[in-house]
Amino acid sequence: MLGASLRRLREQRGLTREVAGFHIRASESKISRMELGRVGFKTRDVEDLLTLYGVHDDAERRGLLEMVREANTPGWWHKFGEVLPNWFVTYVGLEEAASVIRTYEVQFVPGLLQTAAYARSVILLGYPDASEDELEQRVHLRMQRQERLTRKDGPRLWAVIDEAALKRPIGGSATMREQLQHLLEVSTLPNITLQVMPLRYGMHAAEGGAFTILRFPESDLSDVVYVEQLWGALYLDKREDIDPYLTAMEQLCVESTTPGGTAEILGELLRET
Repeated sequence: MLGASLRRLREQRGLTREVAGFHIRASESKISRMELGRVGFKTRDVEDLLTLYGVHDDAERRGLLEMVREANTPGWWHKFGEVLPNWFVTYVGLEEAASVIRTYEVQFVPGLLQTAAYARSVILLGYPDASEDELEQRVHLRMQRQERLTRKDGPRLWAVIDEAALKRPIGGSATMREQLQHLLEVSTLPNITLQVMPLRYGMHAAEGGAFTILRFPESDLSDVVYVEQLWGALYLDKREDIDPYLTAMEQLCVESTTPGGTAEILGELLRET
């Protein structure tokens, strides 16, 4: 969040990353990495940038400098560093800070809604040569990410799942029955909205694939769109990049099942599994 705040302040002053980098004796790419939260923050660098950006109010400076300490304090997920790809570290940190998570999945059940058995099967697809210990760490990480959903201050999760993902027999019949039953149960939680995009619609607004939109409690922070690729991810936070995804998500929600319709589809799939 500190990186996003620094970017907003820089843009308000009409300064380029190159100018900001020169001011702290660094490169344009370092400013970019700082604003994306992909590098550690030095207090001196942030102090110099705040001065360049015209932030002279003591209270505002103290608040932003306190964020330096928080940003440099490893989150709980850093203990999984051996199995957590660098490109995904950023996402877990953003997910932890988000107040609203909207996601569309076409191939799998969203990670935040997976059972341990289903997650293990999915992880094996991506890491077929992983050791038993590595598999367990990856599954544990996924389960720990879900814990925030049940906390009092947890985020609102709004998930749209393509019906094809629910019909794909991941892990076998027993695993799928458990997963479908789990979706039925979590769909009743007050902070979770679950919809299904029926196959009968054919083409729809999100034919491009899965994506997640993260929204934060701070009103001055922009949304972030996360698009996962095979061995990496895109993080989009500029308005012109975000808007098409917001439009697609709104259209998906209109075309997908109501909560009652979701329960009906899950029930039918359970009977068929």
